[in-house]
Amino acid sequence: MSLHASLKSATKITTKRNVLKRFERIDALKKQGKWKAGDRAYGLPKTKSS
Repeated sequence: MSLHASLKSATKITTKRNVLKRFERIDALKKQGKWKAGDRAYGLPKTKSS
């Protein structure tokens, strides 16, 4: 049996996503120096995906 296309690995996604997950936004803010340990994870500022 073959594997349905929708069940394939997420690593094969080649399109750029417009929306980041919360942990990805926190990582981006850490790189920009706008996040420090102990900050709340709610109400995060918008970040551009790069």
